[in-house]
Amino acid sequence: MFNEGVCSRLQCSSNLLFLLTPTPQVSINNALLGRGEVISLSSQQPLLEGVSMGFQDEILVERVCQIYDNISKLESLKPSKDVNMLFTQLVFTCMPPSSIDVVNLNKGVQDIRSKLIRLCGEAEGLLESHFSTILGSYSNPLDHVHIFPYYSNYLKLSHLEYTILTKHCTHVPSRVAFVGSGPLPLTSIVLATYHLTATSFHNYDIDPEANSQAARLVSSDPDLSKRMSFHTTNILDVAHSLRDYEVVFLAALVGMDKEEKVQVLDHLAKYMAPGALLMLRSAHGARAFLYPVVEPCDLHGFDVLSVFHPTDEVINSVIIARKCQVQIHPMEQGLGPMILPSKCSEIQSFNPLNHGNMMVEELTVEDQSS
Repeated sequence: MFNEGVCSRLQCSSNLLFLLTPTPQVSINNALLGRGEVISLSSQQPLLEGVSMGFQDEILVERVCQIYDNISKLESLKPSKDVNMLFTQLVFTCMPPSSIDVVNLNKGVQDIRSKLIRLCGEAEGLLESHFSTILGSYSNPLDHVHIFPYYSNYLKLSHLEYTILTKHCTHVPSRVAFVGSGPLPLTSIVLATYHLTATSFHNYDIDPEANSQAARLVSSDPDLSKRMSFHTTNILDVAHSLRDYEVVFLAALVGMDKEEKVQVLDHLAKYMAPGALLMLRSAHGARAFLYPVVEPCDLHGFDVLSVFHPTDEVINSVIIARKCQVQIHPMEQGLGPMILPSKCSEIQSFNPLNHGNMMVEELTVEDQSS
């Protein structure tokens, strides 16, 4: 293991906004809001299909649906008083630990969740772009990065991901990729500044304007301007160069739904170097109303090493997986690519990081050759 450093979208986003503002006073209104998509507690249609849901979970699901309805009526998702208030309400509604499994939600709520994740992604991108523009107006933008209201959350998440990485990486990686870096690539900046201080960071985003804004932030820094590069491309169009990276970070909103996410994961499994590490973000419980969920079984071609579910203000779950050493690609037989699936045994709970209030699940990987 290597020693810790100094500090203890498709493809255009990092972490959810509005995380650290004061908790709003939220009232529960059980009436239908008139758009036909909000499920009332008085409705005969169950919120969960075939599953008995507790009263508090019913309240939570209905509240999320109400907030979605209000967000969907906004003329713009650019930062404003109304946008900030509604997304703050949404995050604080979804943040507490919950037994909800979004897989079991009925189709109406599933549709709302899918739309809500896309709205969150759009709002997050606009928020990051707004603050990236402000920071870019300074001669030394990184000296002022703390003005971003959720910078402290990125510090916590980056420290968490770095700590997880040290448990499974035997050396300091020389080249890493971050997929979905966005206009405000704070994870790359924090990791490069405080943790991986000699590592080169290759940031991928599909949006040229986002990359232009991001590059402007590091251009005046004599160190990061040399170690951080920005590539404007769809990650699905990046093939053999993915083998150059020892670690690949995948942002939560790269792949907005299950189909898109699995497509990206299968692509990474095909082209990443055997033994390379994939660090990706997911969501757990009610937080899955904010971000797509990645299950270990979605990671074909990877050995899933650990799954971490925070229960503090860090919203994202973190999964780390290793690219399998052995792959079978019988393209010649016309069967398409075939990748050995990872096989994981029992889940055990423990907390090695002492990261506030954290639920940790460690997946012990069986021998792939068995």
